[in-house]
Amino acid sequence: MRISLLAIVAGTISLGACATVTRGTTEQLTFDSDPPAAMRTSTGLTCPTTPCTLEVNRKSEFVATFSKEGYKSQDVMVQTRVAGSGAAGFAGNVLIGGLIGMGVDAATGSTLEHYPNPVSANLEPLTLRGKPGKRPVRGPVKEEAPPTS
Repeated sequence: MRISLLAIVAGTISLGACATVTRGTTEQLTFDSDPPAAMRTSTGLTCPTTPCTLEVNRKSEFVATFSKEGYKSQDVMVQTRVAGSGAAGFAGNVLIGGLIGMGVDAATGSTLEHYPNPVSANLEPLTLRGKPGKRPVRGPVKEEAPPTS
């Protein structure tokens, strides 16, 4: 009797936090841009060039900044939301893991996924001033007045 009760308790504890067990606390996130560019996140992760894939904490929301010389930098906000499979794992706690499992899943962020995924950017070339061959200059370009007759 004691052994079967111990087995039930051990099984319940091991299955607690279902989403944490089935999905983990990190996620693979892909970053891509046209043209290929460097990418850094507000959390400190970097890619020297895109496309690249990084492992990101499921709870982290951040800004991904794509940059390349001669192009305008572009920021993309990456947010989190409850994933369908994360919600199912979280709901499994009602049957097996109880409040402890629910607490663990909520604390680890295992029920979440990032969006957008993949994270994409289309970089715009900087405007050139003057003649072709000049280096790109940031800022607005002054238009010349049409010749007067």
